[in-house]
Amino acid sequence: MLVVVRSRLAPTELGPVTDLVRAVIDEERWRLANDAPPSTEAQLADAVIDRVEGLFESEASIPPHVINATGVILHTNLGRAPWSMHAVRAAAAGALAYGYLELDEGTGRRGPRFRAAEEHLVALTGAEDALVVTNNAAALALAVGLAGRRGRVVVSRGELVEIGGGVRIPEIVARAGARLVEVGTTNRTRAADFEPPLADGARLVLRVHPSNFELRGYTETPDAAAVAALAHEYGAIVVDDLGSGALLDTSAFGLAHEPTPRERLAEGADLVLFSGDKLVGGPQAGLIVGRGDLVARLRRDPLARAVRPDKAILAGVAATLALYRAGEAAREIPVWRMIATPADDLRRRAEWIAGLAPVAAGRGDVTAVAVSSPVGGGSLPGQTVPSWGIRVPAASPSRAAASLRRGPDRILARIVDDALVFDLRTVPPFADGVLLRRLVAVTPPGR
Repeated sequence: MLVVVRSRLAPTELGPVTDLVRAVIDEERWRLANDAPPSTEAQLADAVIDRVEGLFESEASIPPHVINATGVILHTNLGRAPWSMHAVRAAAAGALAYGYLELDEGTGRRGPRFRAAEEHLVALTGAEDALVVTNNAAALALAVGLAGRRGRVVVSRGELVEIGGGVRIPEIVARAGARLVEVGTTNRTRAADFEPPLADGARLVLRVHPSNFELRGYTETPDAAAVAALAHEYGAIVVDDLGSGALLDTSAFGLAHEPTPRERLAEGADLVLFSGDKLVGGPQAGLIVGRGDLVARLRRDPLARAVRPDKAILAGVAATLALYRAGEAAREIPVWRMIATPADDLRRRAEWIAGLAPVAAGRGDVTAVAVSSPVGGGSLPGQTVPSWGIRVPAASPSRAAASLRRGPDRILARIVDDALVFDLRTVPPFADGVLLRRLVAVTPPGR
């Protein structure tokens, strides 16, 4: 068998295939022990080759595709929003071949790392310079390090949040070797609360935008410009972590206004940090914009090398940001296209699916329903977009949902009371036929 396999694979490929060969032999032994006819050497070799090819052809090589019918636009567990086709093509092109990632075309020597994404950020935010790292948590860890070992970082108690994965702001500060100084209270903090630690030598003020939670009632937050002015009076740095970081005015889409990086820089922040894969709608990345001297310090930090993205991600981020500069973000970036889709368009799709359900799926109990789509992904907490979907009663909604999560056309839906609800805001129109076809798997009540 090894002779046949060797003839069909390059010699250098045989080592890693050994485990697959052993697995095929073990299966053959089991078959023979159960009185099955022996396989020929060629058949065994074919089995090994099939397994090798299956490593590339099976979905085990990529996260399984799923139709997101939950209506959660930035669904963290589903990889947040899909990329634009411009970003996909740019990342693929960057990964496919060699490129001038860190080489100066004129001199032929090592040069600055690919700067297109950072140049777009400078143009979009009005910053002096910018830096792209792997994610926003990395950006925060890098920026907090500007306080220095044992340096003090001042944070409002109302902003000591926990981000995804159980990571907390105090832990990030401690990991950077700095000391946390809490000011104010959970619900009320004023600019004056920052003065005592600043007068005592604190070197950095960290503002954390509560992008994944909301405080209501008897609350007060300090004015950003006043805090920045006070910090600068004492020679301290202001780092503003926006989390999601919208580059478009969210209020234009019927949502609450989300502060933009440009606004926070104008209010006096020295550095603003935000994600590339949430409201920006591109690949996962941490985007840092602000003062040129501080960005230069971050770029020289040894940690910066540990958290720098590869060429494909840089290309995808650059292509995404280029869409904002071209005025095409709302039309081309999926997260904004989903947010901007009129509810009436979704209603017509829902009514069309419900109208075809009796014929296509044998279901006369499918109805179009008005629903609300949350933005999700730790962005715009409590904010929803009016939407439409279809409601499908089920004998066991949990079992039906589990069934729909499996198979070649996976669907993730909501369970509301005794029915499944498919929110169409996050379902591309070309997948409507798939929804109809999979409805057969939902057992009606009473069966």
